[in-house]
Amino acid sequence: MNTPPPPAAVIVGTRASPLARAQTSCVVDLLVSAHSGLTCDVVAIVTEGDRTQAKGVPLPAIGGKGLFTLELERALRESEIDAAVHSLKDLPTEPAADLCVGAICRREDARDCLVSHAGLTLKALPDGAVVGTSSLRREAQLRVLRPDLEIRSIRGNVDTRVRSVRAGVYDAAVLAAAGIRRLGLESEVAEWLSSEVILPAPGQGALAVQCRAGDERMVELLAAIEDPVSRATTSAERAFLRALGGGCAAPVAAHARVVETNADDVRDRPLQDSIEVRMEALVAAVDGSDVVRVTGVGEPDELGERLAGEAIAAGADRLVAGARV
Repeated sequence: MNTPPPPAAVIVGTRASPLARAQTSCVVDLLVSAHSGLTCDVVAIVTEGDRTQAKGVPLPAIGGKGLFTLELERALRESEIDAAVHSLKDLPTEPAADLCVGAICRREDARDCLVSHAGLTLKALPDGAVVGTSSLRREAQLRVLRPDLEIRSIRGNVDTRVRSVRAGVYDAAVLAAAGIRRLGLESEVAEWLSSEVILPAPGQGALAVQCRAGDERMVELLAAIEDPVSRATTSAERAFLRALGGGCAAPVAAHARVVETNADDVRDRPLQDSIEVRMEALVAAVDGSDVVRVTGVGEPDELGERLAGEAIAAGADRLVAGARV
């Protein structure tokens, strides 16, 4: 009896940073576990965001969409790769017509965390302490909580930022908990910041796997690693951001959870079933002088758009515009 040939290898594109490679390894492991005999080849691609990061240019000063994704999307379109792994929060909220997000994998910790030189918590940092962040969202919320702190831009890979804090260049830095966990750097964390302290970015902690919209084989392969809870919660968050028109650089935060107590019960339901989520979101002035907060419950896309409308009615559009000045 002839043995059927193994399926052709999938070529997976990723950024070259240690975190991007770790994230891609997670996706490859999921694919290989879901499809017997499948092999994956990983190709590293340098993005514009990586090039500017090496120069230390602050992200808000660069602006623009797709800083960490455009080169990967080009490689997909030119069939150099079959799939691209992104941090979902890096993907523009307006999808490309010829590409699709074939899977959003099970989300890691969505929170932010604090790494500090002396192991101090956010509350315990002394007046005037220098705190590094690359995010206007984090900066705005830090200024609300601790207006006495000195907030400075910090760029570089996660391990580079951690080393800068260790060396005393910064007293502390705020980073995404997911990246810290994926790199096994939990011992560096002085404080895990709950969403009640600092609300995360839309999509934070989630991985998106993109493929060509017409590639039926990849769409089918990726469907096996889709997590419906992560898709629902991040869809609500990104719908909020999209409806605001704020882009990734604006001081916008959102975090959604499924309404049902046991998220695993939701994962076991048919994919076409609707999932209700509860979301809290905010838009802030970069200097922390004003914050618009909204909360609500509903189906993901409807909820995101509804809460964005409520935020705009409360003045959020003015705060978003102020971040572009």
